[in-house]
Amino acid sequence: MDHLERCARVLRGTLVRAAVRRYLPWALMTFMLAGSLLKELSPLPESYLSNKRNVLNVYFVKLAWAWTFCLLLPFIALTNYHLTGRAGLVLRRLSTLLVGTAIWYVCTTIFSNVEHYTGNCYHSPALEGVRKEHQDKQQCHGEGGFWHGFDISGHSFLLTYCALMIVEEMAVLHEVKTDRSHCLHVAITTLVVALGTLTFIWVLMFLCTAVYFHDLSQKVFGTLFGLLGWYGTYGFWYLKSFSPGLPPQTSSFSLKRDS
Repeated sequence: MDHLERCARVLRGTLVRAAVRRYLPWALMTFMLAGSLLKELSPLPESYLSNKRNVLNVYFVKLAWAWTFCLLLPFIALTNYHLTGRAGLVLRRLSTLLVGTAIWYVCTTIFSNVEHYTGNCYHSPALEGVRKEHQDKQQCHGEGGFWHGFDISGHSFLLTYCALMIVEEMAVLHEVKTDRSHCLHVAITTLVVALGTLTFIWVLMFLCTAVYFHDLSQKVFGTLFGLLGWYGTYGFWYLKSFSPGLPPQTSSFSLKRDS
């Protein structure tokens, strides 16, 4: 438990800072542009992380929203209820996960449609010989063809959105104080370590995507969709009264009670 406590303190000291929330979007955009330029001008040698079948890609990135959803669900519920004691507000705040799910579904559907309507089926990866009899990606691959269209980077989108969402929700830790002997403390500490580790995995794999995969324009669009999803919610809509709202601050609730 002592090791877990130390790890949680380090992660809280790193990810809960306002500066991280302020500069992480710019850092991700910089990483994407720098990594893409490196890929074009001086490609790095193949590595374990450049293999799409690496463990982090197969078991984490491809399930990025599921991991983020399943860890944020108990974290938001426990921390928000601990601070406010109001089940209604907790349910309202948990609706951020439904909003995130909608953003994930809509964006990935858009990406799939863009690739479909801009693509063709080819005989080889070298894009030789169009197979006009196959009009969609699934049919093309089923017949041994190679589909090529404008493939907006879903990894760039989702890893950007998930990392920023976790950092936004972890801001509540500024207000959370628990008794070390209480089971709630153990649960929140464990979730902090899990979410912090997940955030570092998302940023690492975002860098790998920038350096090894996709064209620059595909990554630019993917990253912009992720930034738009984050800013449109946490930077605009969640500031309004008719929204799931931002993570609670004890000071704001104290003021409301006093008034």
